[in-house]
Amino acid sequence: MTALNLRPAIATLEDSQIVDVWRMGFSVPDVIGLWVGEGDLPTTKFVCDAAAQALQEGKTFYTYKRGIPELRDALIDYHRRLYGVELTEDRIAVTSSGMNAMMLIVQSLISAGDNMVCVSPVWPNIYRAVTILGGDARQVPLKGRDDGWHLDLEKLFAACDARTRAVYVASPGNPTGWIMPEEQRKALLDFCRTRGIALIADEVYNRLVYNRPVAPSFLEIATPDDPVFVVNSFSKTWAMTGWRVGWMVMPRAATTAFERLLEFNTSGGQPFLQAACVKAITDGEDWVKWMVARCKSGRDLVLERLSRMNRVRVIPADASFYLMLQVAELGTEPEAALNFCKRLVVEGRVGLAPGTAFGAGGEGYLRLCYAQSNERLSEAMDRFEAFLGKA
Repeated sequence: MTALNLRPAIATLEDSQIVDVWRMGFSVPDVIGLWVGEGDLPTTKFVCDAAAQALQEGKTFYTYKRGIPELRDALIDYHRRLYGVELTEDRIAVTSSGMNAMMLIVQSLISAGDNMVCVSPVWPNIYRAVTILGGDARQVPLKGRDDGWHLDLEKLFAACDARTRAVYVASPGNPTGWIMPEEQRKALLDFCRTRGIALIADEVYNRLVYNRPVAPSFLEIATPDDPVFVVNSFSKTWAMTGWRVGWMVMPRAATTAFERLLEFNTSGGQPFLQAACVKAITDGEDWVKWMVARCKSGRDLVLERLSRMNRVRVIPADASFYLMLQVAELGTEPEAALNFCKRLVVEGRVGLAPGTAFGAGGEGYLRLCYAQSNERLSEAMDRFEAFLGKA
C-alpha cells in the first residue's frame, strides 16, 4: 500500500477531549449531558418557519459571498441597537459558522513559524486552527479565584514577540464566563495598534450575560481601520447550533481579501438559512430575553446545589452558560480530569467536560454547561452528588 503523506501538522492533530467524553455517552442510557456547548432547546419555530418559507420560495441558488444584503443590513441594525456603533456593509461577512470565521482569519494572518497569543483556558478549536496553518498557539492562562477569573495583562504582552501576528481574546469566555475589564480592553487595543498585531475578539456569548443587558464589545472602542476582527455566531444566542451560521466584523481594508478567501473556502453560504437568520435578528429579541432568563435560572440552581457539596469549589461567572468547578483530590495531572469525566459518564450518568481540554489554566477543572431545563439540571445535580459520595 502506498503511504499517504499527510502534512505532519494534520496527521498529528489530537482529538478533542470534549468529544472523547461525549462519544462515551452514546452507549450510556439516560445520561444527562452537560458536556458540549449547546442547550436542550431546539431552534424556535418562527426561525425554522422562515427557513422553510425561503426554501418554498426557491432561495436555493448561489448568493453573495459575504452574505445576502438583507442579512448584512440586519446585522448593521443589530450592532447599532446593541452598541450604538455605525458599521458599513463592506466590513461584514456572513460565514459558515463562527469557527469558519475564525479559520478564515487565521488563514489570512498565520504563516509557518508565526504565533498567535491566546488568553486561556478557551475553546480548543482556536489552537488547532493555528496548528493547521503551521503556527504556534501561545497560551496565557487566566487565574481562577473565589471572586472570578483574572488576567495578568503584562504576561499577555510579554508573550508577544516579532513573530506574533494576532492576539485572541474570548470575552465572554468559554469555558470561564470571564469578561475582559474595560481598562484591559483599551490597553490591549492600544498595544495591538502600536505593534501592528491583529486582535481577534470572540464575542459569541455577548448576549449570555446576567448582570447587564449585553457584554462589552471591542467594536465600541475600535475604529474601522484598527486591526480588529470581531467574531459572532447564531449558534448560542438563538439556539441554532446545527445551522452553522456565523459572522465577522473586519477592518475595512480586509474586505477584498476576505471575499477571495470566502470564494476558495465555501463560495458563500446558504441563502435559505440566512433568511432565517434575518428573522432571528429582527423578531427574536423577546425570545432571546426569555432564553437568557432561563439560563440564569439554571446557573443559580447549579451554583446553589454545588455550594452544598463540600468537596466542590466553583469559580463564579456572570456570562456564558458554563461554570468551571474543582473537585477535591482530583489533581492537575493531564489525565486526571479526563478520567474523572469518563467515570462520571459510566457510573454517575452525568456528562461534564475536562478542563484540560481548554488549555493552560484549565488543569484540575471540570466544565459544566447549564443551558438545560431546571428539571434536568436538578436531576444531574442529584446524580453528581451521589457519585461524589461513592467516589
